[in-house]
Amino acid sequence: MSDGIMKRMGLIFRSKANKALDRAEDPRETLDYSYQKQLELLQKVRRGVADVATSRKRLELQLTQLQQQSSKYEDQGRKALSLGREDLAREALSRKANLQTQITDLETQYQALQGEEEKLTLASQRLQAKVDAFRTKKETIKATYTAAQAQTRIAESFSGISEEMGDVGLAIQRAEDKTAQMQARAGAIDELLASGALDDASGLGRKDDIEAELERVAGGSDVELELARMKAELTGGTPASQPQAIEQGKNDTPPPTINYNK
Repeated sequence: MSDGIMKRMGLIFRSKANKALDRAEDPRETLDYSYQKQLELLQKVRRGVADVATSRKRLELQLTQLQQQSSKYEDQGRKALSLGREDLAREALSRKANLQTQITDLETQYQALQGEEEKLTLASQRLQAKVDAFRTKKETIKATYTAAQAQTRIAESFSGISEEMGDVGLAIQRAEDKTAQMQARAGAIDELLASGALDDASGLGRKDDIEAELERVAGGSDVELELARMKAELTGGTPASQPQAIEQGKNDTPPPTINYNK
């Protein structure tokens, strides 16, 4: 396998792994982990301060004991000298001198530990302030991220709803178009049946010639009656008299003569 293919495969693998890590990574968990590490560091600094303070306190106790012993040698030398025992007084003062050397060394160590304790205490206080500030910022970022995540989910939900509503809208539009098409088709068929262009196979709506003629005459009579009524209104007469006259004229027609000679 060539180097080019290996490099390409490595690049693809790294890109896939990076994408998977991006999906798996939660910034809130990363922030909590960083905060936990800072707390652990702060705890170590505090333990260091406590250890230095303990050492300083131990030196302080040793200094107190040596100073008390030095004072005791001084008192013993003074008493020995008052009793005329100059040799004992000299020995007591010699021992006091040796203790003073130790006291001086311990005081130097004590001052160094005291300075170290002050530095560690100041560093602990500063680190505590940074940890507190990080905790506040961490909670703010976590709240903002949670809100953004919720907004993203809501937006995605609305996007899905919008797509579904779009599908519903298309379905409604197709149903309305189909309904309008069926209504138009039904109206056209009714018009064709009424005009006689299409035959009614059921026979229920078919009319023979006599019935059609009767309906035409009835329609014409209605028109004549309406026209007579309008004329009567214009002339001030009684519209009912004209139909009665027409009827009477029809009744006064003599019956036909029957010729029996034929």
